[in-house]
This record gives sequence, structure tokens and C-alpha cells, in this order.
Amino acid sequence: MTREPIVLVGVDGSDASFGAIDWAVKEAAQLGWGVKLVCAYSLPAFSATSMDGGYGVMDESQLVAGSESIIAQAVARAGTEVPVTSQVIAGDPTHVLAELSKTASMVVIGKHRGGGLANRLLGAVSSSLPPLAHCSTVVVPYRATDTHARGPVKRIVVGVDNSDSAKGALRRAIREARIWDAELTAFAAVTIIQGAGAFAFMPPSTDHDEILASVKEGLDVTVAQALAESESDITVRRHALDGSAAALLTEFSTAVDLVVVGTRGRGGFAGLLLGSTSQAVMSHSSCPVMVVPTRVTDDFPSEFPWQK
Repeated sequence: MTREPIVLVGVDGSDASFGAIDWAVKEAAQLGWGVKLVCAYSLPAFSATSMDGGYGVMDESQLVAGSESIIAQAVARAGTEVPVTSQVIAGDPTHVLAELSKTASMVVIGKHRGGGLANRLLGAVSSSLPPLAHCSTVVVPYRATDTHARGPVKRIVVGVDNSDSAKGALRRAIREARIWDAELTAFAAVTIIQGAGAFAFMPPSTDHDEILASVKEGLDVTVAQALAESESDITVRRHALDGSAAALLTEFSTAVDLVVVGTRGRGGFAGLLLGSTSQAVMSHSSCPVMVVPTRVTDDFPSEFPWQK
């Protein structure tokens, strides 16, 4: 599949989507890519099924006009730092973005915290899109005081286990660290509870430190393999930690600029993005979260300007 050097951004006129635009432009500028802004709309059920065609036409014309206004604002927000294209498309936002992700190299969407119908709808897209996307998805939380969408990416953390998905996320995190010359930390989480969970088979006498040392040894091997495959000599900090993966990632997110995760994993990452761990990370992260799909082996174009 041929991918375009494009960062795809879903916009809806909200502050959250403007924050996503800021982050996407920053990433695209670093990569030498362009940005494509997309506003998707769908007719309300009562209009689409109305017996009176006039109401449906009126509603759609209003939606199109509103979407075009949103796109105009989004283009203005994106500025001129990178090439920007835009498109208004009829359809469910999640499905539209998932389809376009087949040829894009990255998708970026915003996410609110808080109540309200608009916030709940935007939150639904941010949680439903990552497992359907055909490239990496970045979910950007918006705050009035947020600096993540405007400043450089200096610190990245990635959750790692022995699954193929986590290894893919690690390779993607290494690439992001190279792009930004950022500090990268990889950690493996394990909840050490005697008689329960993944390590229930272990005898009560098993030493806590021995378990973490064993996990750390496996992490070292995984990181070394990923660095070799990436032909990269960057320094990766490594930690094996006792605790919940979701809780640890959320805590790390307060001190870093980007969290990278895979869509499936083992141990603390089981069912990531399809279960409670993923929802907790994306709902509570203080910084952008990059989700790397399991089925995607490489979502970059074959050639890109920053590679030397």
C-alpha cells in the first residue's frame, strides 16, 4: 500500500480539534510532510428518514455550510508552515477517517475532558477510531493551559511487553525519538500479587526484586532487538515496574510529551484499546497518546525528507 506523507486531522470546530491541528502541524513540520484537514458530517436520523424531502435537503445544506465554515477556520488555524489541504465529506467521522487512514501516514484527533454532548461525541471518535485506523493515531487532549500541542516533543514514554503489538509500538517510539531528538523511556509493567493474576503460578517465596529483574532482562532484549531493526543508536532508558500499566502510563503522561502504546498486549497491556486499559490511558492522559495498530508494520512513506 502506498502511503502519502500526510498527517490527517479530524476537525469539528471545537477547541479540542484546534489543539489537534496545532500538534499535527508541529509533527508535519518536523517530518517535512503536509497536513490534510477533514470535516465529516452525517444527517440526523430524523432528517435522513423524513418523508418530507425538503427537510432533508435543508438540513444537509446547513450541515455542509457549517462544515465548510469549520474547515475555513481550521485552515486558518493551521497557518502556512506546512502544505495544507482540506475536505468536507459526508459520513460518520470514525468511518471516514478510518477509510482515509489507508493512505495517510498518521491520523490526529482531539479529545475533550468534561461533560456536554459535543464532548461525548468527540470522545466517542477518539476511542473508536484507533482500533479501526490503518496507521498510527494520535489522540490529543485539550486544555487552555496545555503546552504539549505547541512545544517540541522532548520526552517520550512507551509501554512494552513481549507481544508483537508492543514491539511495533517500541519501533514507532524509537522513530519518533529520532525525529525529535527526544529522550525515550521504555517500561514494562507487571502487577506482582501472590496467588493472583499473571504470576499466580509463582510460589509465595518468589522474591519481588527477582521478578522485576527477570522482567527487566526481557525488556533489555526487546529494546536491543528494536534498536537493531531500526538501525538506531539512540539511548533508551528502561524500567521494569510493579503496578498497573494504565495507572503508570497515566502517571508518566504528566511528565512527558508523548505516550506510545500498541493496540494489543500481554500482562498489563492485555486488550489495549479494546478494553479498560486503553480507555483509562486515553481518558486520563495529560499528554498526546500515539496508538500503533497491530496490523500495521510500517505506516511511513517509503521515503521521507527527514531521513538522512
